[in-house]
Amino acid sequence: MLRKFVDKVVSGISTPLSEGESTEVREHTLRLATAVLMIDVARADHSFDEDEFDRILELVAKHFDLSAEDTADLIVAAHERAQESVSAYEFTKLLHDNLDEREKLRIVSLLWQVAYADGELDKYENAFVLKISDLLHVSRPRVMRLKHDAGKSV
Repeated sequence: MLRKFVDKVVSGISTPLSEGESTEVREHTLRLATAVLMIDVARADHSFDEDEFDRILELVAKHFDLSAEDTADLIVAAHERAQESVSAYEFTKLLHDNLDEREKLRIVSLLWQVAYADGELDKYENAFVLKISDLLHVSRPRVMRLKHDAGKSV
């Protein structure tokens, strides 16, 4: 049953969300897109360590107010989807089309927190977060403020 739902959500990520889409499927699709981007940021430096994994679990659970089991299911589905993906564009397009400015800022903040999860900001993680921010159409001054804030908390 859970696998069927995850498959439906994963297949929904490649198609635009429609007005008639159920709220539950829409929310899971947006959560999955966000989690995929978080995993992609963590893997950008070719090293996905335990600190980054734990930080993603913590951020996903807190941001989306999910139980430990739901968080784990989402991360597993996101990791599978990230492995299959060749571009972040489909995820950023989905988020850009369905989130307001405040929500996009929150996503960028989460990405910076993942990038700093291992205590340092790698140049590839930095470049990837900047690329995602551009695709989400978030202004560079705001992106830099979020980067600064995430860096201070390390």
